[in-house]
Amino acid sequence: MQQSGVPYFSQWETPGMTLPVLAEGSQALLSDPLWRHSGAATIEEYARWAVNVCGMACLKMILAARGEIHPTLELARACTAYGGYVVNEIDASIKGLVYAPFVRFAADRFGLNAETMTGVETSAIPELLSQRRFFIASVNSGIRWPEREPPSKGGHLVLVTAASQETIRFHNPSGHDEASQADVTLPLAVFDRFFANRGISVDA
Repeated sequence: MQQSGVPYFSQWETPGMTLPVLAEGSQALLSDPLWRHSGAATIEEYARWAVNVCGMACLKMILAARGEIHPTLELARACTAYGGYVVNEIDASIKGLVYAPFVRFAADRFGLNAETMTGVETSAIPELLSQRRFFIASVNSGIRWPEREPPSKGGHLVLVTAASQETIRFHNPSGHDEASQADVTLPLAVFDRFFANRGISVDA
């Protein structure tokens, strides 16, 4: 498959932070030298949010494809106002991305035609992409290591930009190296092991 031409953004401001985050948790992000680019007010705010914003990174890439660059945490704050993230101030937990509020947010703020989709067979993604430009797919974050067997499906979002009857291409906001970040191409059968059969189709 050809390269997508869609700009790549990690959910971390420094794309190489994935392995430190896997080893140390969000604390690792307190040493990200580029954190200010995120739109966070403090490095602590950045570290708290960055582990939750794979969906906002996907949205950032969609908007960048049409020439708009938005800081990731600014997108997250605006999406939270719609209910796309649920923040618990007592235990500091963040739940999301919640699909339905995200769809409303994307339409209201950016004029994107988006739709929540469930029960999506992996084999149906090529047809879906013939009608919509992008598909934000729920996969296991272990897809960065496609040779491994994931413990479950879903929990992480990637931006699918193309698919054929045999292969699929996507940007992974938490890829750990160049090969697992931008324009990752996998056989559909491999993608299927990680894919939770749900996501958000987006026409940009």
